[in-house]
Amino acid sequence: MDRPNIIYILADDMGYGDVSYFNEKAAFKTPNFDKMCENGISFTDAHASSSVCTPSRYSILTGRYNWRSNLKEGVLFGYDTPLIEDVRTTVASYLKDKGYKTACIGKWHLGFEWMLKNPSDKESIDFTKELINTPIDHGFDYFYGIAGSLDMPPYVYVENRSVTALPNREEGCETFTSNELSCQAYNKAFFRKGPTGADFVHEETLPNFTDRVLNQIEKYQDDPFFIYFPLTAPHTPILPTKEFQGKSGTNEYGDFVLMCDDIVGKIQNKLDELGIADNTIVIYTSDNGCSPMANFPELAQYGHNPSYIYRGHKADIYEGGHRIPLIVTWPNSIRPGIQSHEPVCLCDLFATVADLMGDTLEDNTAEDSVSNLPIWLEQNGAEPVREALVHHSINGSFSIRKGKWKLEMCPDSGGWSAPTPQSTPVDNPNGDSSNNRQIDENAIQLYDLDEDVRERFNVSHLYPEVVNELRNLLIKYIVEGRSTKGAPQLNTGDDRWKQIEWIDEFI
Repeated sequence: MDRPNIIYILADDMGYGDVSYFNEKAAFKTPNFDKMCENGISFTDAHASSSVCTPSRYSILTGRYNWRSNLKEGVLFGYDTPLIEDVRTTVASYLKDKGYKTACIGKWHLGFEWMLKNPSDKESIDFTKELINTPIDHGFDYFYGIAGSLDMPPYVYVENRSVTALPNREEGCETFTSNELSCQAYNKAFFRKGPTGADFVHEETLPNFTDRVLNQIEKYQDDPFFIYFPLTAPHTPILPTKEFQGKSGTNEYGDFVLMCDDIVGKIQNKLDELGIADNTIVIYTSDNGCSPMANFPELAQYGHNPSYIYRGHKADIYEGGHRIPLIVTWPNSIRPGIQSHEPVCLCDLFATVADLMGDTLEDNTAEDSVSNLPIWLEQNGAEPVREALVHHSINGSFSIRKGKWKLEMCPDSGGWSAPTPQSTPVDNPNGDSSNNRQIDENAIQLYDLDEDVRERFNVSHLYPEVVNELRNLLIKYIVEGRSTKGAPQLNTGDDRWKQIEWIDEFI
């Protein structure tokens, strides 16, 4: 069999409940997503490694949990330096070595190394100079995209190593404070103020990227290719084009989701037109759950919940933060209409691709990636492909999931939904630091997802043995630098950081 082409489409802040195939109560139909589900395999228990953008993207490309990088919490912004380590193998560099043509078109959000006029001021970019470190340095033959999210300056397109047009104006809102309407632009169309390229129009960004992806497929059609297409939607600024405005019958967010759905249809049509659809793997997923900027109360008026039945949303340790849609089609090999309920992670892409190539990965590569190919091809036996899954929230809080149990090492959401980290005490009032201490039910959370997938009833005080088992497994994964079999590896940065200071109590 010829080596398959791979197109990886990554939505930005799209919820599990935004695919009508997954959500029987969705307020709108997503015909192209649904068709993918009918023609391939859909996952009901798929997870991003993090509940926010940058960390999830690191994991997808490296096969490594995001908190093993230097970024222990939060996200990067448009002026920040590269997160992927210089020596780290990525899915793109691996496939490039296998003879694949590789391209990244869209939102990078993993840091650029801009040339600065003033080394002490990271915003003093000399836009006339080539960048030193871009996706070209991490395995991509071609790159066209933006540095961060579409609400993060600078607003310039970068092609390979160069800005396509110099900034000629500033656009956007001066400040962003979620608790106050500090500027007229604070709404679904919000983006921060910053330098804007002469060829850059926010509303045209997503159509521009889509057209370029379609052109790149044509250019690469005679060779095996990997195209990574990280969308800028439906993240803020929520800017559906005129064709889609009002189409969902909900709000602008719903319209933007339908614009993403249409992109999938355009790509499938291009593959059919070129006669390469049968041997092309198309993957559609999201980097985390839906953002509250979509306006959940407003969507609820139409009966729509982007998080479906799950608690929380983007940024949270709860399921709504990291349980995401994942759909894979490969007409030559994946049987139509499969629905898998097995827990998988987006960091599994690397090992799955290596399995496709018949390779075993080196110990220092993709340390947390597990092949999903047996699930795709329905070869899996009674045992799940993964021992456990680790999740991460915006403030760096951890959770670990094994089977039906999910342990959350924080007393709150770890993110933006209630209870927020600022509103909940984190200290153990018992003051007992022994391994056999009584677990304060407010200090950590344990949920039985078989009985309580909505995470309403914390049962940590009822099952201390489960808490100990999961906590010890999480410690093992952190300390050994990997969650798969192989020689222990080092995490990037310090051995201990503030979110894992508790570890030494239990070692």
